[in-house]
Amino acid sequence: MAHNPKSIKELLRIGGGRLGNLQSRAESRGAVLTHVRAALSPALAAQVVTAGLERGQLTLGVAGACWAARLRYATAALRTQVGQSMTVDVLRVRIKVVPPST
Repeated sequence: MAHNPKSIKELLRIGGGRLGNLQSRAESRGAVLTHVRAALSPALAAQVVTAGLERGQLTLGVAGACWAARLRYATAALRTQVGQSMTVDVLRVRIKVVPPST
């Protein structure tokens, strides 16, 4: 009897355990990224590739060091706007340069 492997999409749909937790976390990070991008200018928003919010810390991954520097100038307004749109307290912002995806 042949065993047909399941796709990752199917495994995530089934959920449970670690995969369910992973899917939930990915959805949460996607929502944070949407709120962050909405609070920024289009040029800067396009350079933010990851975003997460945990225990009041907003962590952003950007495509390059020059974009990280530009984003640092917008952190005060970003904390306020993302905090209001997500109805959470954003206490601090951490910006990281992430390597390009291949």
